[in-house]
This record gives sequence, structure tokens and C-alpha cells, in this order.
Amino acid sequence: MAAIPLNKMAIVTQNMKIIDSHLHLFDLARGNYQWLQPSNPPHWPDKDKIFRSFSESDLALESGYQLAGFVHIEAGFDNHQPWREIEWLEQCCQLPFRAIAYLDLTLPLPEFRAQLNKLKSYHSVHGVRDIFDERAASILAISDIAEKFKLLEQAALSFELQMSFEQRLEVTAFVELLALCPKLQIQINHAGFPPIAERGSMLASSWYQGLKLISQLPNTFVKCSGWEMANRTYDIQWPIEVIDLCLALFGENRVLLASNFPLTLFSKSYPEYWQQLLTELSHRYPQTLVTKLAYKNSQQCYSIPSANAHPERTNR
Repeated sequence: MAAIPLNKMAIVTQNMKIIDSHLHLFDLARGNYQWLQPSNPPHWPDKDKIFRSFSESDLALESGYQLAGFVHIEAGFDNHQPWREIEWLEQCCQLPFRAIAYLDLTLPLPEFRAQLNKLKSYHSVHGVRDIFDERAASILAISDIAEKFKLLEQAALSFELQMSFEQRLEVTAFVELLALCPKLQIQINHAGFPPIAERGSMLASSWYQGLKLISQLPNTFVKCSGWEMANRTYDIQWPIEVIDLCLALFGENRVLLASNFPLTLFSKSYPEYWQQLLTELSHRYPQTLVTKLAYKNSQQCYSIPSANAHPERTNR
């Protein structure tokens, strides 16, 4: 598909508020970020593009778009003392935001409880994440995993689920686990890593069946992002189809848009990402729905305060 000129995109979605529900900021001088080191996995050939510090100043959008807040997802700042990342964010961020902290699900229960209690004392912390991915089966087999998720529920913290929903057995086991903590809020990262396929093939996939299963739980939300992780040169119509399928399963109030910044830079700039995505969605859906996807759903899901009480951010 031919690229839409940036000035044309801005016309379609003028004055659009955005809450980016999944991004990462780095401070290489203060954090560890072992996964970012060139000698450590993942061994992406283009990892050097993100091997630097990133702050709020890198989140500027073009005129006509306003970043009204964001959700910061743990980025390996210090996995042994995850509260250090939260302290850094609360010191340096000016926009309204919520933080998802790292919390190791394999910790002995007393240590897990102690770290959980410390993390929930920070006003910005909304939830925690420990990436499942290929570890999903082993994490779900931990003897005290149910007790740990019940502690999250009791603490009123959410859990960010990052795994491929092609792992049908693990998705089913996770849904069974959630039956023990029905009030726990779950956010599915990167739409569960959908296959790059035509709509019919996606509908027949294990990914879709897994999403269909978990979507029946009212406290689950799906965040649509991370396209560049599957294909650096993805066609914009693929995410549009994925978002459409997510809307069919979760409804218009439980689907959130996000960027996965700075990994978006593997494919395009931050302002280009949002302009292209929102322009395409505005051609397909009423503006009220696009506003929900880009702003309102994230604001409500993560209880993000209005940006009106904060200094206005200057866009480019």
C-alpha cells in the first residue's frame, strides 16, 4: 500500500488525544537492561537502533495529535530491585502515566509477597509483568502460582500477559488459573502475537481460538501493538484486520491501541506510527470508536488522570 503523506494523515484525525498503553523508556546510565546489551539475546541485527536512552522528549507527535498519557511497561531496568525503575519514572516523567513493574513469578512466596507489597506502595504502579513467552508452561507449573495470582488480586494490581496465543494448552491453563482470581485484571500484550495471514486463516488459527476463550472473562483487555516484532516491513492492513477481530471478540471497550516504543523504530518513527494507524482506523470506523481505541479505553483501564492538570506538552 502506498504511504499516506503525513500532512494528509493529520487532516483525518485532527486534535486526536492518545494514551499509549504500551511503551518503554530507557536510562542506560542508571538501569541494567541486560537484554539490550549487544552480546546478549535477543540477537536482532538491528538492535543498535534502540541501544540508547529514551525519555518523554522522544515521544513528540505531529501537530493535530496530543499524547495525553502513557503506560510504561517494565524494561529490565533492575529485575532484582524492580522498584528502582518505578522511582526513576516517578522522578522524571511529567505526563500522566501508569507503570507496570517487573515481578518475578518464580520467587519464593515470602520474597514475592515482600516485593509485591513494596511495589504497590508507589502511586504510579498499576500492575506487574513477568514475560511468559516460551516459559509459559514452566511458569504455570510453579506449585504456588495460584497463590501468587491471588495475592495480585488482593492487592488490586493487574497482570500483563505476554505470550503467543498459538500456545493453546498454555492459554487454556492460564484461563483455568484466572477462575481462582476472577477480579484480577489482565492486559494481553501485543494482541497475543497474531499470525501474519489473511483474515480467514487468522479465524482458523489457534491464536484466534485462544483469544476467543480468554475474551469471555470480563476483566481481560487486549492491547494491539508490537507488529514490528513479527515483521519489520509489515503492511498496515494486517494490524487493521487484527484490531477488527479483537473488537469482534472483546467489544469496543476492551481493545486498546499502543506502540511498543521504542521498538516501533525498527519499522517507522513514533509520529508516523500513530498517524498511519489512526488514519486507517478513521477510514474504517466512526470517530467515537477510534477515540475509544486511542484514548478512552486506556484511560479507563489504567485509571490514568486527565492531562488537564499537567503542563501542556509541546508537540513538534
